Amino acid sequence: MSEIPQHPPEYRRRRFLNWFPLGLTYATFYMGRYNLNVASKGMMDMFHLSKGEFGIIATAGFWTYALSVMFNGPLADRIGGKKAILFGALGASALNLVIGLLFLNGWTTKIIVGMSLLYAVNQYFQSFGALSVVKVNAPWFHVKERGVFGGIFGIMISGGYFLAMTVGGWILSYFPWYMVFLIPAAAIFLMFLVDLFLVKDKPSEAGFTDFNTGDATSHETHAEPPKFGELMQRVFTNPVIVTLIFSEFCTGFVRQGLLLWFVPFLSEVHKIEHGSALFSIASAGITVGGIVGGMLCGVISDKLFQSRRPPVAFIFYLGQIAAMFWLGHTHSPAVASYLIGFACMWIFGVHGMLTGTASMDFGGTRAASTVAGMLDGVQYLASGLTGFLMGHFLDKWGWGSWVWMIMPFSLIGALLMTRLWHETPLKKPVPAEGTLEEHRPLVEDEA
Repeated sequence: MSEIPQHPPEYRRRRFLNWFPLGLTYATFYMGRYNLNVASKGMMDMFHLSKGEFGIIATAGFWTYALSVMFNGPLADRIGGKKAILFGALGASALNLVIGLLFLNGWTTKIIVGMSLLYAVNQYFQSFGALSVVKVNAPWFHVKERGVFGGIFGIMISGGYFLAMTVGGWILSYFPWYMVFLIPAAAIFLMFLVDLFLVKDKPSEAGFTDFNTGDATSHETHAEPPKFGELMQRVFTNPVIVTLIFSEFCTGFVRQGLLLWFVPFLSEVHKIEHGSALFSIASAGITVGGIVGGMLCGVISDKLFQSRRPPVAFIFYLGQIAAMFWLGHTHSPAVASYLIGFACMWIFGVHGMLTGTASMDFGGTRAASTVAGMLDGVQYLASGLTGFLMGHFLDKWGWGSWVWMIMPFSLIGALLMTRLWHETPLKKPVPAEGTLEEHRPLVEDEA
């Protein structure tokens, strides 16, 4: 593996001006995506929806996102991350604006069908978010820096949940219903304008020299974008990536199993409502827990495990089991509110590590978006099951079944990580130019 370059201060400053706006953009995407989550209890009460009926809306969005992100990954690899993030931002802003204006004008009929359709289209545009962040940042970060970037990616996600859950909760407490859609629409459009002027796809576009990032495609010097067939072959013939895909299915079920239903859980089980101090603790805990988990995963991976991601993910999967068990069995509203953030620390740590870091490592600079799309896509296939299906069983069995539906997926994720314990992006050092046959991505355990 090539050594990490010593970046000059001006490069680091310019790189900050690249990933920081992208991070803010991704955070506003979350504000315009998970406004549905924070509004779940109010929406079910206002329109007299069962959990299963509300879950239909969530599932329509999750599965649209899952399919879209898988197809849009190769598209982002071909057109570049900047174009992808701009397209996604413009569309997500427009859809949130449409939904907000419909509620502003008193929309009350065919809510399930209408919101399912609109939320699904919104999720199509949202699917460009993570792909673009990973695609743009891959050429700017050496593989040995990406553990820390995985932490940064976790912070991006956590910041988005702060905007969606905490700020969204404040909006619902003090402003009309439709503002939870109109304010995110404005925020996303503002970041579209910022990205238009600041974001660059690679260092050379900002006046710096492109460098060997040390990832699975760092030796490839093709000028043309990779073809779809090449990208699919790279993904599905690499057992490391295939295993990561299965593990991210588990992550998706755990993540959305908690985040889609924690608002009605706190309300119905612990009588914690929007605007209360305990709700603010729970919603802000998502952000704080996500930041702590993301940074811990990144630092532990780079400093203690030589940039290996699976051992850290294994530890954090086990942490998910402990946190969810505790959450499901506490009788204290205060403890429950704090445990939301504690659980998110373990969940977001894994999510940022696998989707944000492993996708760059094992997909490489040329296939980063494709691998990120596959990992993100299978997450949302699993997320769709937490909508209508988990909603149905919550209606049938009650909240006592909630955590028991989630914890087995954390256990499966942990077991999958044991199969990748020694994996790193490259099996051998990057060869000299002209000896590409000596280089291959790592596809088996390293003794």
